[in-house]
Amino acid sequence: MLLLAWKFIRFDRAKSIGIITAIVISIFLIGQQLSLLFFLMGLMGNLVGNAPTADDQVWVIEGQSRNINSINAIDARLVQEIASLPGIAKTEPIVLAPGQATFLDGKTAGITLVGASAPGFLMGPIESRIEEGNIEDLMQPYSVSAEYFNAQTWETDLFIGKPIEINGKSAKVSVITMNAQAFGASFMYTDIKNARYFGNVPNSQVSMIMVKLKDKKQKEEVIQTINQIYPQLKAWDVEQLKNSTVKEILVSSNMGMSFGTLVVFAMISGFFIIGLTLYSSALDRIKDYGTLKAIGAKKGYVNKLIVAQAFLYAFIGYAIAMMLIYGFKFGVAQSGLQINVSFLFALFLLILTMIISIGGSLFAVRKIAKLEPASVF
Repeated sequence: MLLLAWKFIRFDRAKSIGIITAIVISIFLIGQQLSLLFFLMGLMGNLVGNAPTADDQVWVIEGQSRNINSINAIDARLVQEIASLPGIAKTEPIVLAPGQATFLDGKTAGITLVGASAPGFLMGPIESRIEEGNIEDLMQPYSVSAEYFNAQTWETDLFIGKPIEINGKSAKVSVITMNAQAFGASFMYTDIKNARYFGNVPNSQVSMIMVKLKDKKQKEEVIQTINQIYPQLKAWDVEQLKNSTVKEILVSSNMGMSFGTLVVFAMISGFFIIGLTLYSSALDRIKDYGTLKAIGAKKGYVNKLIVAQAFLYAFIGYAIAMMLIYGFKFGVAQSGLQINVSFLFALFLLILTMIISIGGSLFAVRKIAKLEPASVF
């Protein structure tokens, strides 16, 4: 069956190339757009992704926000008050502060200072995202981290000990991170004292309270207790807060709608281009299909022959599209776009390719199914 289908494909090379090209363009666009969307979603939640989170943690922020990247300050006295609640082992204050970094050449960049108590540095960055230096170096006075991939955007060189200014105050780069980018102002990690100093945050305020539980099984109970006692606050499971942050940004920026529209249109256009081209090809070969029926081929056999051609088109187109996607992945890696083509993502694209190609072949299947052998002679 597949051998005969391959002969049919080779017979009309122009239409075959057109079908394969349509598949390649559709699947590459879908894969590219979705992989970019997933990368941006990772950046949206990177404040969580860069932190050494654990199942026994609860993050407490002010009650109005559902986006960890945009929160208001809360009273620092709540750190000790919440620590006294049952089921809580300890609490840690976290400071997030906006700022402006100025480099020696006069260039500036918007940043977000992320300050946590040393030596734990519960907001990260995690070890796997540190390219140069050690996290303990952030304990030094006036020390901050900087992101490797932001150097190109900032049009400056990054190196350990590089002097900079943050909000007009002298600082130095003691840690260089990699793949710890932010969606918006770049993260600069530091000790909480340095974050207060550079960000002009008073000791009476914190941005967030990180809660460590005595028993992770009590997480839901502790979250409910905090939310009931402190209605001005909101306690979150860490992963739920990350998901909420991504959802809020996607909805407020219409980014999800934009990427989704492109993907849907790529699917629809691919489906109809493939379907109509296969239909046209079937009309060109209608005598061959009629002959097959005339010599005894069952309707099901002829239908399977058309579907087999669609399967081969899908396989060839998918292979070429995946090579282009991997080329795109490695081509943008040096610019900081870390595209993840996982097995499940590749499998999803394969299934989608088969649906578009085989689904499009139904136009031709329907036409040939109604064909009477005598009508072609």
